[in-house]
Amino acid sequence: MLSYTARRLAESLLVLLAVSFASYILIGLMPGDPVDLMFADDPEITAEDIARLKALYGLDRPLLERYGHWLANAVSGEFGYSRLYQQPVGDILMPRLLASLQLLGTSTVLGLMLAIPLGVLAAARANSATDYGINLFCFAGISVPPFWLALMLIAYIAVPVAWIPAGGSAEPGSGLLETLRHMLLPVLALTLAEIGGFTRFMRGAMLQTLGQDYMRTARAKGASARRQLFGHALRNALLPLVTVIALSFGTLFSGTLITEAIFSWPGMGVMIYEAIMGNDYNLALIGLMIATAFTLLANIAADIAYAALDPRITARGGDDGP
Repeated sequence: MLSYTARRLAESLLVLLAVSFASYILIGLMPGDPVDLMFADDPEITAEDIARLKALYGLDRPLLERYGHWLANAVSGEFGYSRLYQQPVGDILMPRLLASLQLLGTSTVLGLMLAIPLGVLAAARANSATDYGINLFCFAGISVPPFWLALMLIAYIAVPVAWIPAGGSAEPGSGLLETLRHMLLPVLALTLAEIGGFTRFMRGAMLQTLGQDYMRTARAKGASARRQLFGHALRNALLPLVTVIALSFGTLFSGTLITEAIFSWPGMGVMIYEAIMGNDYNLALIGLMIATAFTLLANIAADIAYAALDPRITARGGDDGP
């Protein structure tokens, strides 16, 4: 397992390198550069001043040379300076990353706490009124646009209930209760958006597992319905759900963008969008690298979870590997 994990980490580093190169080239090919945007509305700036500033920041060098310089600095832990926020990139990233992790982590845990029991219940009572009701709820959650759901939560919860804020985040050091008040609506919006998909996957995996030969054997041996569901079927049915959970972490920055924007939540999604639109090279690239790294690490964690859930799965590779 250790050798497999080390190999996957090495492969992930190569993927990060390729993504960094592609992202840098694409951002570098965008029209305009930070210096042009900085002085676009300044009538007193001269062409000589702009040329001098571009030389100072290395923007007059070939694109590949600039990428090599950026990569060397990034490997050494020097991420540069953000033009938009007028701060070092490292100082901006950590608070934004923690804010997004708060939302996605909390909503994912709450979504799973509801989706797993609902999926098991729907599978146990397949084609019943209970199953149809759960499926209707899931389809509604999947179909509702996230921006509309967020706006409805503000209109029908934040506006009538004065103590629930419609947006923003708690001030540092304001306490747990204040933090939870500000998290309530964005977490609720993300949870409702996630729970439908999780429940549908859980229901499908449970139905497939309940039809296996070993489940018929368990029923023939007189195992109770509770033991069949939770002692035999649930553990194996969790395997497909692990993949869905791992892939959901890839939406940490992109998938929460709309929610963060509507609720004025200072997270990574809005930060990366603003950095790209403002040609803030340093901030955009590091933000994209973190998003890619989280996706890769989530997939490695999913493979390790496969082996923990099903001992038949090994990390030796080949046909019996994950």
